[in-house]
Amino acid sequence: MPEAAIPVLKPNVSQQEALRVFSSPGPLALYWTLRRGPLQRIADVYVPFWLYQASYQSNRNRMQRWFALDAVSGSLDLFEFPKPPMGDALELVETRNFLQPALADSQALERVRDKVLRIVFQQGFFKLRGRQLEIERHAGLFYMPYWLAFYGGRGLVRCRVMDAVRRRIEGAKATAFFEQWLAA
Repeated sequence: MPEAAIPVLKPNVSQQEALRVFSSPGPLALYWTLRRGPLQRIADVYVPFWLYQASYQSNRNRMQRWFALDAVSGSLDLFEFPKPPMGDALELVETRNFLQPALADSQALERVRDKVLRIVFQQGFFKLRGRQLEIERHAGLFYMPYWLAFYGGRGLVRCRVMDAVRRRIEGAKATAFFEQWLAA
């Protein structure tokens, strides 16, 4: 894959911090070493996201929230922003480690609608008035940074995923997402 300059949301985790988390001593590191093998290396990877504005009536208030959906499969967790990420929140990164958007607009809209409805209902089903949820995609594409840790040996390599913005280790869904990309 050729190298390109892509707009990336600034990460909150450096390579050294990610390495420290993935290799830190303790029960979790021991579990990964025993189950998957030793830590081999880490790499940064960037996933494309589209930005959506969700508007709905909650009680007497008109709510407007900003969500980002991954443009590859729509399967990763939504990101929520207080305002659209622009300007100083983004940086250009020269890299080969980025995924291409692959999700059709209609599928993306359906997935973001389902996920936003789930979020709104979790905050109180009866708050949503009029059953009207308006979702609008905003122009542009930006990338979210992730750290992948590769474990293994003897020809079998598995990965662990860290969200470099939220500073958290992701679960099985994100691991499967990246392992599928790596296998392709």
